[in-house]
Amino acid sequence: MKKILIANRGEIAIRVMQSAKKMGIKTVAIYSEADRNALHVRFADEAVCIGPPPSSESYLLGDKIIEVCKRLGVDGIHPGYGFLSENADFAELAEANGITFIGPGSKAIQIMGSKLAAKEAVKSYNIPMVPGIDEAITDVDKAKTIAKEIGFPVLIKASAGGGGKGMRVVEKMEDLSSGMERAISEATSAFGDGSVFIEKYVTSPRHIEIQIMADTHGNIVHLFERECSVQRRHQKVVEEAPSSVLTPELRAKMGAAAVDVARSCDYVGAGTVEFLLDGDLNFYFLEMNTRLQVEHPVSELISGQDLVELQIRVARGEELPICQEDLRINGHALELRVYAEDPLNDFLPSVGNLEVYELPTGEGIRVDNGFEQGMDIPIYYDPMLSKLITYGATRDAAIEKMKEAIANYKVEGVATTLPFGAFVCNHEAFISGNFNTHFVKNYYTADKLAALQEEEAALAAKIAVKQYLEDKKQLRLPK
Repeated sequence: MKKILIANRGEIAIRVMQSAKKMGIKTVAIYSEADRNALHVRFADEAVCIGPPPSSESYLLGDKIIEVCKRLGVDGIHPGYGFLSENADFAELAEANGITFIGPGSKAIQIMGSKLAAKEAVKSYNIPMVPGIDEAITDVDKAKTIAKEIGFPVLIKASAGGGGKGMRVVEKMEDLSSGMERAISEATSAFGDGSVFIEKYVTSPRHIEIQIMADTHGNIVHLFERECSVQRRHQKVVEEAPSSVLTPELRAKMGAAAVDVARSCDYVGAGTVEFLLDGDLNFYFLEMNTRLQVEHPVSELISGQDLVELQIRVARGEELPICQEDLRINGHALELRVYAEDPLNDFLPSVGNLEVYELPTGEGIRVDNGFEQGMDIPIYYDPMLSKLITYGATRDAAIEKMKEAIANYKVEGVATTLPFGAFVCNHEAFISGNFNTHFVKNYYTADKLAALQEEEAALAAKIAVKQYLEDKKQLRLPK
């Protein structure tokens, strides 16, 4: 593999290019007209405009991307995450045109892309699953019978869903009909597939996921877990590795279960198996993401592995250079997704110009970034600016490093999730490790964040005054 095209944009495109260049592989960027001056375009060896700003007219044009690959002599396509990364048809199209898709085969993407098909695939491996049904339904009376059997609260979920869409928690029977209608409508609108299923809603769960890597020679390893319980609108904002609640025994069990999930669909490449963990530390299979995850850096830091490089090596047909016994957890890592969103206004997107944009630096600080000062935030795509990652010998050290990094990350012109990250890192529930997916619901309000910012501003002012008086005092001292 001598040249790869990265079918993505922003920080993940740059991240893939970094590993490719390290391996001596040429890179091709694609970009929309809105991204003409984007960093990933300049970072690549070659770049091709793929179409107008809307992703449906640019980054989602699989046929056009394949044409670019053939014209430029591209050997492989790395899809990053989002866009076409979990599109089985695109993976198949690449395969049909003799271009290596740096990810799993189309069959695995198809199976794991449907929550119902995924449950069916892993059945024979005795992997714990949340009580519920494993068939799509639209009949409200049937839904009522099932809900009565498994008990409320229940969760209605879109089979083809993701990112919290097509998902409804129903607390009592009289709300079931309207919950079904909303979930089916939302799933149809978001995915073109209105099929839903019902399962028991696990109250106060933690969201734990296991990173796996598999080659074409039958070798599968897991690279431990990530804790992803701090979420807003069912989407992750803060992630860490390892989790503060897993015992070595539970980690080994969940890791083995994740490997079995990968085995159930002949998986190849990097993937993530997601689980819910209840208050009694029972875990349940949730789904598998058939791509590299946004939060992959925390796994890289604690395992010492370059996951993108491993993806490329596996795609070239190489055997994994590591086995499970080689892997050890070393230290602790945190990640904050830095979105152009306003945490004081219900995390609504904040569009504007990056008038000031200065990244933090230093030992234990990593920023996977896709922007620079003076750039506009496009309205057409996910509003993530970067990922701020910190690493320390202990969890406490990684948290302190994150607070320092947030304080030194300067952004003016748009609102970001940086203040929310500071709120999380200063909250006793997070510091103690005693939190779950309801962290935002239980502890966070815009008023609390505003109060914290006022406290920090007052403290900074006091420190400045004290320093001023000290400096003045020194100037007055006689020679």
